[in-house]
Amino acid sequence: MAHGGKHTVLIVDDTQENILLLSEVLESDYLTKAASDGERALRIAFGAEPPDLVLLDVMMPGMSGYEVCRRLKENAVTRPIPVIFVTAMNEVEDETKGLELGAVDYLTKPISPPIVKARVKTHLELYDQRRELAAWNQTLEQRVAEGVAQLDRLGRMKRFFSPAVADLILSGNADDPLKTHRREIVVVFLDLRGFTTFSESADPEEVMGVLAEYHAAMGDLIVKYAGTLERFAGDGIMIFFNDPVPIPNPAAQAVSMALEMQQRFKALAAAWARRGYDLSMGIGIAQGYATIGAIGFEGRRDYGAIGNVTNLAARLCGEAKGGQILVSQRVEGALGEVAKSEPIGDLSLKGLHRPVKTFEICWNV
Repeated sequence: MAHGGKHTVLIVDDTQENILLLSEVLESDYLTKAASDGERALRIAFGAEPPDLVLLDVMMPGMSGYEVCRRLKENAVTRPIPVIFVTAMNEVEDETKGLELGAVDYLTKPISPPIVKARVKTHLELYDQRRELAAWNQTLEQRVAEGVAQLDRLGRMKRFFSPAVADLILSGNADDPLKTHRREIVVVFLDLRGFTTFSESADPEEVMGVLAEYHAAMGDLIVKYAGTLERFAGDGIMIFFNDPVPIPNPAAQAVSMALEMQQRFKALAAAWARRGYDLSMGIGIAQGYATIGAIGFEGRRDYGAIGNVTNLAARLCGEAKGGQILVSQRVEGALGEVAKSEPIGDLSLKGLHRPVKTFEICWNV
């Protein structure tokens, strides 16, 4: 399509009056170019700005319209351009020949201006549709490759984030979380009490079955509360909040999740007890800054948080008895109306130089 969004029509006829007449019919809607013989018509068509449609006289001295059409269709650039033959009434019997060469239509002389305009309009619309389809097909392979990459990235994202958060990241509405960054987060550690004894006495299939039920139940709540799963490690689970998407009160959200987890775990433990398994769960929660990003090597990367806050949450979890939720002072200070807590004193935790003021979350068992 040429200047101003208008199509260009090339009129080829050895009679100047016919060129002027067709130009007058079309000039209000299209740009027109003219050629009085086949050689000049081909030079224009093969030039820097090929026409969008050709109105081509059949009988011309030198090169006939049929020969011009044949050469246009042999060239990859001009092959898609629609060619309409303009012929005298006594040449209609040659219509089949022109269509076999690749022409799309015939107009008879003397021309009817409304018919000329209607045929030109129709074939230009079809030409535009074919060009759009060709352009779409040219990029189809690239789009398929991009789609596969997107699905792969989505799969990796959903290993760490809730589906809603993963979709948000992939849509471009959140920063790339796999890039190393620093942020204040709330870390939650879960761990089973009695698991070592259970795993030593139970068959491996029983152990795997219990872990599958445990992971499924806790995983469902991680998704519900939009937590970021750092890892499953046997009976231990680490989750954090406020990354990659900020949360207004990550401590309150983490505690709300932990309370529902203990409630959900109560039902699991009752079912396991009927099968002779004595298991309970402790939870530790801490708040602080961490360095976060992808860790590992090419082909096997995890999403991890590194910092004292993760150690503190893990140590609090280690101190928690079955059914307990222990939190740091910063988490307790952000609870608001979400839950009540009781101080249990300053705990000396392994790996930490100073005693840590610790609180237990109260919940109805």
